[in-house]
Amino acid sequence: MDDPAFAPSPTSGIDITTQTILLHASNHDLPALKPLLRVPGNASVQDPETGFTPLHAAIAACGAGQGEEEEEEVDIEKAKKVVEELFFSGAIWNDLDVNNETPGCLAYRLGRMELYEMCVNAGVRAELLLGLMGGYEELEGEDSDMDEVGDEEKDVNSADYLASSLTFTTSKLLDSDNNGVMMAWESDIMRRTVDLLLLPSAPASTPKTGARILNIGFGMGIIDRMFRDTQPLKHHIIEAHPGVLQKLSEPDSDFGKSWEESAPETSEGGEGAYKIYPGKWQDICPLLLRAGEVYDAIYFDTFGEDYAQLKLFFTEVIPGLLDSEGAFGFFNGLGADRRVCYDVYCKVVEMDCLEAGLDVEWTDVDVDALGGEGEGEWEGVRRRYWVLERYRLPVCRFLG
Repeated sequence: MDDPAFAPSPTSGIDITTQTILLHASNHDLPALKPLLRVPGNASVQDPETGFTPLHAAIAACGAGQGEEEEEEVDIEKAKKVVEELFFSGAIWNDLDVNNETPGCLAYRLGRMELYEMCVNAGVRAELLLGLMGGYEELEGEDSDMDEVGDEEKDVNSADYLASSLTFTTSKLLDSDNNGVMMAWESDIMRRTVDLLLLPSAPASTPKTGARILNIGFGMGIIDRMFRDTQPLKHHIIEAHPGVLQKLSEPDSDFGKSWEESAPETSEGGEGAYKIYPGKWQDICPLLLRAGEVYDAIYFDTFGEDYAQLKLFFTEVIPGLLDSEGAFGFFNGLGADRRVCYDVYCKVVEMDCLEAGLDVEWTDVDVDALGGEGEGEWEGVRRRYWVLERYRLPVCRFLG
């Protein structure tokens, strides 16, 4: 299988070594490829026109997989061995070609799921290694968090978010850069989350009542209103943004003084049982730990924080605040603007939770089409933070 697209031409001015590597990768010629991969960096060379790396070339050469017509029979085992060798030699799993596709994106589009899983597993290894080294790589999606602003790049981070002004509408909450902080389309996900976090001990159509609940991140209040409807014994909310806190303090707020005073009069209820804690969870949770607070259900949905903060929460805070029979959940939007990144993060979360003594049970929730960039649900929103058709809902419980 010779692919002339990668054939080197001595008079073209194109780097012959790069084209030779891409050609051997495309031909799945491992014996010819391996000697070239001994040079550091050669596993991640890129074609200047297509942006193809050797991983892209090896996967693209397989053509369409299951459910599609194959122009010629491909020895997928040879392709897998080449992809494996490329990863062993330092190939970067999430390099982008000119079509904004990673090797994993390309494998998924072609229906080559074995190769796709190899890309996902390589991404998991890379993220876990970075985590051990003290940091996680922010996985950029089809619509990156990074936009050019003049000559500078502006990212989405907690400090800027907390200092920004907010716009509240019936369907969305936006920061001053029009980033979607929370949106009404998430309601079905929140509804299912409440049902699973408050799963009754016996089969029932409604979540159990009388639970002790902690939610981090009020936002539009979608999930807190659902929690409130279950008549919890205790309902604590941590909210850091001054704009949200201001709205909560307004006379017509349904989470004002009347809500606080509506807590049940029990040993666990009464004064302070329904309460909003103003501030960052990093400052409030130590106070709750010292006070001996324990919850049956904890939900985490902050904005502008990276995965390292989520991991810090479930490794350092959850063990002290969650009841031994309780459940913990979070909004699983990590890498959700690119499928391969989403699948990588789901596996990383599962492995990190296991190390923290937590078992993760996933429930798939279908997500309706939300529209293209600037369309439908995303009209007036800077970027889409969700492009997938299925949400993986996590519910975490202590092992054993």
